Amino acid sequence: MARRELGPASLAVANAVAAVLPSGPVVVGCSGGADSLALALGARWASPRCDAEVHCVVIDHGLQRSSHEVAVSVVELLSAEDMSAESRRVTIAANAPGGLEAAARDARLAALASNGHPVLLGHTLDDQAESVLLGLLRGSGTRSLSGMAKVREPFIRPLLDLRRAITVAACEEWGVQAWQDPHNSDDRFRRVRARRHLENFSAALGQDVTPALARSAKLARMDANLLDQLASEVTSDSDLTGDLSVTAVADLPDALRLRVLRDWLAVHGTSTFAMVHVLSVDELVSHWRGQGAVSVPGGQVERRGMVLHHTAT
Repeated sequence: MARRELGPASLAVANAVAAVLPSGPVVVGCSGGADSLALALGARWASPRCDAEVHCVVIDHGLQRSSHEVAVSVVELLSAEDMSAESRRVTIAANAPGGLEAAARDARLAALASNGHPVLLGHTLDDQAESVLLGLLRGSGTRSLSGMAKVREPFIRPLLDLRRAITVAACEEWGVQAWQDPHNSDDRFRRVRARRHLENFSAALGQDVTPALARSAKLARMDANLLDQLASEVTSDSDLTGDLSVTAVADLPDALRLRVLRDWLAVHGTSTFAMVHVLSVDELVSHWRGQGAVSVPGGQVERRGMVLHHTAT
């Protein structure tokens, strides 16, 4: 398809994909919704220009009665558009730690990345704003406010600067019918509720808050990346697998000390900790009064003289 045959929305999508599409084999995650369908068609347009081999993967989560039929129909649609496509079934435990949304996301990403190729995801600027709002509710600092990275290997999000309305218009210009996922209107899911609250908030203020939130995410990511780098420099000569020296971290600026403590907890296998746990451990450093051990997921941390000691449980 020649460039001049693309409408304004489809051209915006195609150019966004072409700007980041790597050469060689590439996987495109496609649910059949407007965002991922526009992404797939943009990748089809960009692939010969970038020497890429695009293969679309439709994940069947098995969470709806018609999930298999939907996956098959999306594969058929993509095949009719001269694209290589397949569906993959993933299994999600109903009582998965972290909730159904997180479990479905983790299973989906693992399946998409299983071939070891770069993976394109269809998140838009609207998705980014929703992520910032959810991050704000977690209260975990600049990293949780930084939203999704445009590139975090193996995942690439070419449409992160485009609005959802652009992908909908692009599908219309390409003449394809996007699937409407009923989960996208199901209030059981936090992201759906966040989306509706953003719409209501914008209406109440008389201003579209989505671009500002997405812009804040970009700035927060810059700050978080720098602070993480500085924290890693502090610990570059340290063995985080053992006890942590209180002397080494006590005089660090708060932003760096908390990151060092976070990294130390992560090394000790405390993968599900939250900022509240980091702050509790920090009390053993910055406000030491002889208090006892503090509990963290998977263990506890106590101060022994001038070191912090982690004990797994």
